[in-house]
Amino acid sequence: MSAIHAKSAAIARNLPENHVQADTPPRRRSRRAVLLTWLRNTHLYLGLWGALLGLMFGATGILMNHRSVMKIPIERSQQSSVQLPLPTPMFHNPQQMADWLQRELQFHPSTTPVARKQDAKSVIWADKEVQQPERWMVFMHNPHRSISAEYFVGNRFVKLDSSDANLIGMLSRLHTGTGVNVFWILLADSIAGSMILLSLTGLLLWTQLHTVKAGAVLTSVGALLGMLYFLLAM
Repeated sequence: MSAIHAKSAAIARNLPENHVQADTPPRRRSRRAVLLTWLRNTHLYLGLWGALLGLMFGATGILMNHRSVMKIPIERSQQSSVQLPLPTPMFHNPQQMADWLQRELQFHPSTTPVARKQDAKSVIWADKEVQQPERWMVFMHNPHRSISAEYFVGNRFVKLDSSDANLIGMLSRLHTGTGVNVFWILLADSIAGSMILLSLTGLLLWTQLHTVKAGAVLTSVGALLGMLYFLLAM
């Protein structure tokens, strides 16, 4: 009998793997396992999408938080101011002056220039009341440079102040959205949304979709949101 059993075992060992497992039906994956796989893939691709720009936002955020302590030159130290003669005939409103400045300086702002007008008013100067003429202001920005113009109605010149950004300054302007176009704003929004989804999928992966852990995470997130709401409402 022992010889027969040994022969049967030897035959079974020599059988192909598909022949041995032919009678066992394939196991179906549970919904929880499928959802965890989907969460892992989503977490992976969201992290890949936000990795490069997320690194830039994080680095510039640290630099901006510590620029006063670390003495980081966010902007170039030299800022130029000039008096630019105005053409004739004169402008009728600040927007016309903004259009002329773009052509004259060959400056291409990333967004529409901001033109403001301040009505004439009385001001106190050297303990005397003087009449200040109507004041026009124009602000133009792009990631590399900022230009501000100041003009008092009746003058023949407009005062221009320009500030050029170095590499760190340019990255900081991109971080804060200064002088950027709509495309960059939408791109930054997509990165922000990716970070939010990355956090949510990370929390769900940590819980492994267990009821107790998921309930603890939801309670903690709800408490944090409630605290932020009350802090902002004060």
